Amino acid sequence: MRYRFAECILDVKRHELYRDGVLVPVEPQVFDILHMLVRNAGNLVSLDDIVREIWNGRVVSDSTISSRINAVRRAVGDSGTNQQVIKTIYRRGFQLIALVSNGEQPSKAGMNPEIQNRQTVRFTTSPDGTRLAYAVSGSGPKVLRAGHFLTHLEKDWHSPIWRPYLDAFGEHHTLIRYDQRGTGLSDQKLRNTSIEAYSADLKVVADQAGLDRFPLIATSQGVPIAIHFAAHHPERVSRLILYGGFALGRSLRQDDLTEKEGNTLLSMIRAGWGNPESAFMVAFTSLFCPSATPEEIANLVEIQLASATPENVTKIRIAIDHFSVIDYLDQVQAQTLVIHARNDSLHPVSQGQLLASRIRNSEFLQVESNNHIILPSDPVFQEIVAAKLEFLAGED
Repeated sequence: MRYRFAECILDVKRHELYRDGVLVPVEPQVFDILHMLVRNAGNLVSLDDIVREIWNGRVVSDSTISSRINAVRRAVGDSGTNQQVIKTIYRRGFQLIALVSNGEQPSKAGMNPEIQNRQTVRFTTSPDGTRLAYAVSGSGPKVLRAGHFLTHLEKDWHSPIWRPYLDAFGEHHTLIRYDQRGTGLSDQKLRNTSIEAYSADLKVVADQAGLDRFPLIATSQGVPIAIHFAAHHPERVSRLILYGGFALGRSLRQDDLTEKEGNTLLSMIRAGWGNPESAFMVAFTSLFCPSATPEEIANLVEIQLASATPENVTKIRIAIDHFSVIDYLDQVQAQTLVIHARNDSLHPVSQGQLLASRIRNSEFLQVESNNHIILPSDPVFQEIVAAKLEFLAGED
């Protein structure tokens, strides 16, 4: 069954929501609540009805229900103020007031194909003379993704791992991302690997891309860099999304086992970077993405070979392992979403919890995964993407 209402199409069989022809990622509970409201269009759906059907009668807080309803409103382009699609019946429940009819099959094109299938690569220069490559893709409000370990702008654009993620954001936002110094299309000469240098690179890309105040997304190594930037330039960052990050690098965590693992990883990088048959790839997979498919592993090897030399990777990993932003956490002012996989072997979930506990105005989402890299094959992929897009949609 497909329902059409308020410029939206709800495809129940495919479990998909489209608005203005564009796929809108939604969490399963949010989808189910919307389906319930659409099925009962024009009628009151009580709070008890929602709890009984969505949560099987379990006790849930009013704030939890309110959060899910707000997510439903955002997904359909409504708000608690306008209430043109979903009306709140005070202390009773909710009513979908938009006209509902059978919907036609939505177009899979979503955005204009010329926009969807294109990225523009440009160059800028950091204060120390390092040439940086950055790419612009998608359409809509601008979002900057901090640079991180193991990237190549062109390879990522055609990657079965990264392209689904880039397309999901490109349907809603103009995404700016860059290859960090020493990797990808950026300058391969590593002049400086301090966190200050990486933070300066982020600022240069933001300036060159015309970003004044903007949302900032960061993953893994990009997280401490984004925190450093947000703490030093609070007026520039409107929202902050941190995935799989850390406040203390592996060499600073007072953990002998972690230090030994780090030293072993560095030795294997020197010997087996980009070699699919090497011991390094076994270690890399077990740490970064233990549930990766053979296709995803092969793509990671391809990106490794293109992204950086073993010498540069070793220098970058040593720098990453010594990053510390503990002293900057309480200086971050932006609304922040911290997401972390429960069984992340590279940066433990305790590091994500530390970030969320020390950054004011932050919320924490733990996902059930053992992957450090966000993989499209991982069942939590859609949950992570939907949470990020939902958080960005709440920006003032």
